Amino acid sequence: MSDEIVGHNAPKIIAIANQKGGVGKTTTAINLGTALAAIGQKVVIIDLDPQGNASTGLGVSKADRIKTSYDVIVGEERLQDALVQTSVPGLQIAPSDVELSGAELELANAPRRSYRLRAAIEHYYRDLTSRSEGCDYILIDCPPSLNLLTVNSMAASNSILVPLQCEFFALEGLTQLMRTVDLVRNHLNPNLEIQGIVLTMYDTRNSLSPEVAADVRAHFGDKVYTTMIPRNVRVSEAPSVGKPVLLYDLKCAGSQAYVGLAKEVVQQERKAKQQNERVPA
Repeated sequence: MSDEIVGHNAPKIIAIANQKGGVGKTTTAINLGTALAAIGQKVVIIDLDPQGNASTGLGVSKADRIKTSYDVIVGEERLQDALVQTSVPGLQIAPSDVELSGAELELANAPRRSYRLRAAIEHYYRDLTSRSEGCDYILIDCPPSLNLLTVNSMAASNSILVPLQCEFFALEGLTQLMRTVDLVRNHLNPNLEIQGIVLTMYDTRNSLSPEVAADVRAHFGDKVYTTMIPRNVRVSEAPSVGKPVLLYDLKCAGSQAYVGLAKEVVQQERKAKQQNERVPA
């Protein structure tokens, strides 16, 4: 990233990505963002999926999506002007709608087309009158494909968080994503890291879930979060009323899991900063 958004006060920018659909990307973006805000972090979610489910799940109606992530990525609006305050204190979102699906064609011949989101985030921080107006975390909800929008999110991010459904072909589904991460590292963003893998839709009644979890931990070790997101009906119901599950039912197992995940993410970041401070200049 450029000098405007690096250093002690820079936000942690995390792309939530997996080319497979239905693994819990949007659910993780909404509820991790909410849980981070609930423990005192300032959070921005960028909805980069043309389906706009993160926007819907946070109660942003289509009528309120006056300026969207499409306007930001094609350069017609500043990121800060597209942000909408959600019902969660400390949590804003740049909403999305179906218009975003045309961005890839529109940007086909655009200069630096893979850096459009990165530039928008840099401008956002450059234009702040004080650092206190910024945020601690930017979460990018990626579409379920490895297209130009996902590449933009990876080029703009410090790291990638991968929601992984506890199913038979879970590890095979990671192969293509990891290849894309390597390509982005080699050509666009050499500092991109794997933030972590979060196991989703974990079902204790299904003998396959523990087997998948064990296999993923064997392959990726401490990159796999301790917290696992259970298959939980309250998590599934919450988007239908435009609320994160933490507002819909704080005491349910799904809510408590996302609170646990948020604590792990914050601890992970604090540990990384402490290690960086110990490294001599």
